[in-house]
Amino acid sequence: MVETRFYFVMQDMESQIAASAGGHEPARPYVGRFAPSPTGPLHFGSLVAAMGSYLRAKSLHGRWLVRMEDIDPLREVRGAADQILRTLEAHGFEWHGPVMWQSSRREAYRSVLDALVKIGLAYPCGCSRKQLAESRAFLQLPAGVYPGTCRGRMVTNARKRLAMRVRVDDAEIAFVDRLQGEQRQDLLREVGDFVVYRADGQYAYQLAVVVDDAAQGITEVVRGSDLLDSTPRQIYLQQVLGLNTPGYLHLPVAVNQDGEKLSKQTHAAPLSHVDPLPALWHALDFLGQGPPVELRKDGVDAFWRWAMAHWRQERVPACPAVSCVARAAQIFYE
Repeated sequence: MVETRFYFVMQDMESQIAASAGGHEPARPYVGRFAPSPTGPLHFGSLVAAMGSYLRAKSLHGRWLVRMEDIDPLREVRGAADQILRTLEAHGFEWHGPVMWQSSRREAYRSVLDALVKIGLAYPCGCSRKQLAESRAFLQLPAGVYPGTCRGRMVTNARKRLAMRVRVDDAEIAFVDRLQGEQRQDLLREVGDFVVYRADGQYAYQLAVVVDDAAQGITEVVRGSDLLDSTPRQIYLQQVLGLNTPGYLHLPVAVNQDGEKLSKQTHAAPLSHVDPLPALWHALDFLGQGPPVELRKDGVDAFWRWAMAHWRQERVPACPAVSCVARAAQIFYE
């Protein structure tokens, strides 16, 4: 029934996938991607995610794409996108095809959102943060769970932009992460109807990432374990849209000495364009590959030759960020 309802959406998606894949490759060749947001320069944590996805794709003789997730202009830093691409080049990364820019994809997101609205799975929500907090407290719901306030209501407000949420009903999503193992989430009770279009006029990450992964023919998503909790929402959207669900592999997240994820907010140091080898070596060691010390002096090309020849997925630590605090502090802050 779901596939029938979304037949017209699938026609558009399949044409995009065929175009991105060239239309002449074997069925479902491996395609991975790295999708940074231009909110600041790349740091060590970004490098770990990029390296893990890159070496995973190379080890399977697949393609590795770069997507710039520049869909949130309020968080973007001027010039950061170009700086990110230059940093990747300075560190020896080579990607296939042109960079995909989410800022050019709004029409694709709109068509999918319109489809969700048409079959009654997406609806407007006018709740403020204060209203949501009060409703959760009254219903004794955990923080972050949508209480269903606007579900089934006719919400209109000419003076206020409305968000759009996707109805999840009683949906439990289960999947096996290729590093973190079996995962389960009861969407209704642990998340609730979630936002796919924000009240500020921007498409939400959950919708954009699903549409773009389908358009690029991504077969496996390799990224940090800080995004593990959002994966069930993406799988749910893939299911209701009749799209293929890629494999998932969530890497341990690099943290600082206080146990905080490395990010712009935690003042993570930007990667160096002048001397990339120390960070490359530390990232490969963080991923459990045990690179020899002399690799820090042999040049970027020699580094990647060794890394590709010796990459072993089974050596990557199977732990989320919290369990890797000591390891991250020891490796990067020695």
